[in-house]
Amino acid sequence: MRRLAARLLTAGMILVAGGTAAGCSGASGLAYAQGATRPPASVSSSGAVAIASGAATASVPPAARGKTTPASTGLTVTGAPAGVKAKAGILVDAATGQVLWSRNANAVLPIASIAKVMTALVILQAGGLSQKIAVPAAVTGYVAQNQANAAGLVPGQVFTADQLLHVMMVVSAADAAYTLANAYGPGLPAFIAKMNAEAARLGLAHTHFTSPDGLPYPTETSTYSTAVEVVRLGEVAMSYPEFRSVVDLRAYNLPADGGHSAISVSTDSYFLKTYPGAVGIKTGFTDAAGHTLLFEAVRGGRPLIGDVLGSSVNGFAAAALDSAKVLNWGFSLKQPS
Repeated sequence: MRRLAARLLTAGMILVAGGTAAGCSGASGLAYAQGATRPPASVSSSGAVAIASGAATASVPPAARGKTTPASTGLTVTGAPAGVKAKAGILVDAATGQVLWSRNANAVLPIASIAKVMTALVILQAGGLSQKIAVPAAVTGYVAQNQANAAGLVPGQVFTADQLLHVMMVVSAADAAYTLANAYGPGLPAFIAKMNAEAARLGLAHTHFTSPDGLPYPTETSTYSTAVEVVRLGEVAMSYPEFRSVVDLRAYNLPADGGHSAISVSTDSYFLKTYPGAVGIKTGFTDAAGHTLLFEAVRGGRPLIGDVLGSSVNGFAAAALDSAKVLNWGFSLKQPS
């Protein structure tokens, strides 16, 4: 499968968003280039794409539902996925960068535990995955205070960074995220600053983090992003083989050793467990964010990546069901003849 390490530059994106009453559209182009640096793109209320920072303005007319939009080297986009209830989302052909569908792609929304993708990225960039890290005493109070999902890490026990990374991503464990951030910061404030610095470096101008795990503090909307910037983050993270191998796991079993007790966790992703061809990436949920999902799936050698933000708060599988509808539609698209 052909992948490009920087195929989804947020700068220079050509999106069509909000072209129908339902806010759905198909777009034939996502401009990308390895190593290119361009000002960020935004989508106007009319569906036009404005390139910021004084650059020339490019306009793309809104796509109507049911209209066929051919791409010279991409898929032929017809219609849009039906029944998707998420507030925002995007679907991209991961091999070419072609945007197949988007809804409110530039809307700023809370992203919940998708924030852990940035935590993992910062750690992978720093390296040292074999280093040993002791679980800090403060982690117990942190989990209790925030009523966070956790793997039950015991203060004082010692794990490698790689082991903690697995626990954090497989079961979305806030205690593992806290432990990693505390070590790699060092301290949470320094680590969160690194997360935001990396977001700025990637050109994610509408993304901000206040925690390493997506917990809703100091407010419900303090950690936020957009559908188009979340998928950019996902593309960058998935370019790391270590990350890909972790987010594709359905379970992770760690035997006891002299430093820690045994840990056995299963994925919290209904999508990963049920969708044919799913290879990741990350779920999320808070009351304000609703159910969120950054996903990738592969069928017939074709990789599609995308996300849904703000799926219904009712039902733990809401984002997975929205994502399945988007992907089923995407995989049904045909190559141009």
